[in-house]
Amino acid sequence: MGTEPLIESAPTDAAARARLVRERMPAEGLFADHDWRTSPVPYPLGSALAKEIESLGRVLLQFYRAVNLLYRKSVEGKQPEWVARWLDQGKPAELVQLQRSPAFKHDLPRVIRPDLLITERGLSVTELDSVPGGIGLTGWLNQTYSQMGAEVLGGANGMLRGFASIFGDAPMVHIVVSEEAATYRPEMAWMANQLGSSRFKVHDAKFSAFADGDAVYRFFELFDLVNVPNARVILDLAAAQRIRLTPPPKPIFEEKMLFALLWNRNLQGYWRQELGEGFFERLLGVVPYTWIVDPAPLPPHAAIPELNLTDWRQLKALSQKERELILKVSGFSAHAWGARGVYLGSDLSHADWATAVEEALVNFNRSPCVLQRYHKPGLVEAQWFDFAGQQLVPMKGRARLCPYYFVAGDGDAARAELGGVLATICPADKKIIHGMKDAVFAPCSI
Repeated sequence: MGTEPLIESAPTDAAARARLVRERMPAEGLFADHDWRTSPVPYPLGSALAKEIESLGRVLLQFYRAVNLLYRKSVEGKQPEWVARWLDQGKPAELVQLQRSPAFKHDLPRVIRPDLLITERGLSVTELDSVPGGIGLTGWLNQTYSQMGAEVLGGANGMLRGFASIFGDAPMVHIVVSEEAATYRPEMAWMANQLGSSRFKVHDAKFSAFADGDAVYRFFELFDLVNVPNARVILDLAAAQRIRLTPPPKPIFEEKMLFALLWNRNLQGYWRQELGEGFFERLLGVVPYTWIVDPAPLPPHAAIPELNLTDWRQLKALSQKERELILKVSGFSAHAWGARGVYLGSDLSHADWATAVEEALVNFNRSPCVLQRYHKPGLVEAQWFDFAGQQLVPMKGRARLCPYYFVAGDGDAARAELGGVLATICPADKKIIHGMKDAVFAPCSI
């Protein structure tokens, strides 16, 4: 596993530290055509928050297990049929059949990455990503800042060890990156180089020379299969159990509506049984209330819980103050990642909000949307080095934390280990936090 030794007499001056980070950037970069602001130091977390994040992996892995079982039981008629119907909505029949294949019965994503916002109420887990970008970036940040003496969460090589652990003893690991995800190809190339390019190889979506027993890391979303020429070969080999594929071809794990199912009162007994009371209550404490925007008519005496609306179109008439809500595409769509297809009600005009709501209702059958309570991230202090002006710039911002948990082992023996945490701090005037040129990217430390 590639790593560089601790830098002797690492600089303590902020400017020198920032320059060193910039100088150590791989020649090929990490994100194609993307830049960010460089912090001279990791983003510090209090010990209590760090401990909370570290232990969250176990909870999320158990949630994925429970989701997997819930879907299967719904298909079998042992849980409400509308669970599988909602989760299969808009998916091609072939993909639904593949998801239900015995070959993938117990398969779960082996990388779990939640988006965590630091709000005035505490942590807010807004969504889960099973095909996340940033693995290589976070690995490089952890390694680089560690070499300057920083103690980052996960350690210098936690991301590398974690990623390698999910493939077991497969002799070759093929990382297949689609054109849609090409931005992230450089960071995966860096990972492969660090882990040993004789075993880890990065390929485009045309490579098909897989051997029996190989592992394949699927760096493309399932909505994009028609644009991935080698997808058919990969899926057929995985279904025949000739290769080990992760994430598995199960679109349920690319749906944001999982949190709406968590909050659905009809399923409370199921969640308590499968998660345990402690894990269930913990998830309800960090996951914002989430609804599936299903336009099916309600009985005259019924109302949508929490909102007290009797029809989803009444959502359009809410005042700006009442619209502290996020409307977003649930999954299986080119608009379901990268902050696309995300609408913050309080930030839109009445007309724009009404249009977004109407589109969500009209498109429900082919591309369901979810609605989520918006808990505004609190202000945090950050800093970045302005290389043009040669000065350290303090910045008030809002932070998103992205922990990466890697799942090694199978069945009940599987464990989710924290590899590292990426902090994205955006300027305070940005309402939705995501990677942008004005954002500071930094690893997290205690």
